[in-house]
Amino acid sequence: MPGSYVVACQGQAVAFVRYRVTMRNPFRQHGQGMMNPDLLSDQAWEQPDGADASIFGAGTDVLDDIDQARADEYALLASLLITPPDSESLARLSCLQDNSDAPLGRAHIALAQAAASYSHDAICREYSELFIGVGRGELLPYASYYLTGFLNERPLARLRADMARFGIERAEGNCEPEDHLASICEMMSGFACNHFPVSHDEEQDFFKRHVEPWAGRFFSDLEHAKAAKFYRSVGTVGRLFIEIDSEAFAMAARQNA
Repeated sequence: MPGSYVVACQGQAVAFVRYRVTMRNPFRQHGQGMMNPDLLSDQAWEQPDGADASIFGAGTDVLDDIDQARADEYALLASLLITPPDSESLARLSCLQDNSDAPLGRAHIALAQAAASYSHDAICREYSELFIGVGRGELLPYASYYLTGFLNERPLARLRADMARFGIERAEGNCEPEDHLASICEMMSGFACNHFPVSHDEEQDFFKRHVEPWAGRFFSDLEHAKAAKFYRSVGTVGRLFIEIDSEAFAMAARQNA
């Protein structure tokens, strides 16, 4: 995967943001650690007492730079979709740097500029208009809604079945349906950095089933949403990143055919 990913990106791999964010929508894996939302993502995994360290990919393996970058990008998207960034997060986002001239690199710079241009209060209001609203927000970031037009439908059931197969369950206190895009991005981040150990084929199948059919369309809608100002730049980053990951998985599948 890492080698084919670099080829698929055609040199855009350097555009991936190297940014650690606090994960606010934690999932845990049966018998394994739970993400600690008070720590940065590369420090956030706790092992239960007596756990075998060999089952924790991040603790034992040297993670490929591209997969780490993918994990960081998915984590960033997850954190921005589940809650508006606080002032500290905005300050960190405003410091993002990307010297590449690839589309995703330029999108990262635009995101940094947007983070420097809007206050936390303004982004909170924008977030509410986009995703909460009176009755409902302008956008509903759920797989069921995008794929069927209704909430809590078959796409959610299929996702829950795959989560059970991989031993992933929703952490206590998290009441958001699992097919919220923030939750799915967090799971993809966990796959990429081996916190949720799965094979490459399983990760690719998860992406094909639960991300590719609708995530790019959602991010495109976010780019063009009436209420989107700061989040317009988030939509651009998300759309471009999903396109790159989709191309990478497709190339890997062709090479393995």
